[in-house]
Amino acid sequence: MSNQQVRKGEELNEQNLKQFLLENEIINDVKNDLGVKQFTHGFSNLTYLLSVESKEYVLRRPPFGAIKRGHDMGREYKVQSGLNSVFSKVPKMYAYTEDENVIGSSFYIMEKVEGIILSYQQAKKLNIPKEDFSTISDSWMNTFVELHQVDYNRAGLEDLGKPEGYVERQVLNWGKQYLKAATDDVPAAEKVMQWMQDNQPTEFDHSLIHNDYKYDNVVFADDSWKEVSAILDWEMATLGDPLMDLGTSLGYWTMASDHDFVKQGIPSPTVFEGNPSRSQVVEMYAQKSGKPINNIVFYYVYGLFKIAVIAQQIYYRYKYGYTTDPRFANLNKAAELCCNLALKSIQTNKID
Repeated sequence: MSNQQVRKGEELNEQNLKQFLLENEIINDVKNDLGVKQFTHGFSNLTYLLSVESKEYVLRRPPFGAIKRGHDMGREYKVQSGLNSVFSKVPKMYAYTEDENVIGSSFYIMEKVEGIILSYQQAKKLNIPKEDFSTISDSWMNTFVELHQVDYNRAGLEDLGKPEGYVERQVLNWGKQYLKAATDDVPAAEKVMQWMQDNQPTEFDHSLIHNDYKYDNVVFADDSWKEVSAILDWEMATLGDPLMDLGTSLGYWTMASDHDFVKQGIPSPTVFEGNPSRSQVVEMYAQKSGKPINNIVFYYVYGLFKIAVIAQQIYYRYKYGYTTDPRFANLNKAAELCCNLALKSIQTNKID
């Protein structure tokens, strides 16, 4: 994950921030220099690297002009704080505030976890040999299964979500959110929404789920790839059907055999040789979790549609001037692409 200078308009009030860090016993003196850089990789919450008193921390805040409901910093902080006691693969939390007088929004401060975040660019730069990808996917999957087995009651997270009726609510809510953010006419979207309505599973397990679990949301300890040190980006974590979580991961899992437009639209290190196919990912999950997986097309279609909605919502903010980030200019095309892929999966009954 590359970090660079802070984007124009996304600066932090450093004086106020230092005062906050002092009050929370993170620093010793407000006169010390504070270095601020911005992680440029994510499309959602804004993430900054703070360097002060020869230590490094990470600050997370919602994007400018974002609706509060979708960017609940307190929730993200609560999830990770709770998990720290029962699950080793979460960053340590230091402080959280809802006081918007500090930097203009709620935010929290957490540990910077050392290691490798495997974005598409990073994987390309490292020129990873194909045999390494079987270790990478294996460690990634072990951690995924481990996450789904976490005792969320022990972590004090039993009120994080309502597992009953989870699938039905998700299908309904993502459909509503799509219609609210729609800017273009996408015939495939309507068909996919209707199909999910008619084909959703009525019985399912439930567990803690991350809802955005992909290579670039975990930190690998080092380039032996045998260990994941931490899972990042918990903003969408809840209690629900773990196969919905798997479906979202499959949605991001682009393959070398996918159409070029797909690989550009959803750039992922999973396209490199040596990675398992989507079907093999499902087999790995079934084998490691010991759970049979039926209805996988539904879960994959759901994953793609959810990614379509997220892309469309960001594009909506871009189109109406709430954000000027040029990376968002074609996200309506990415959203349409995901809907078309989902429809194709329904028509062929395949996920590869």
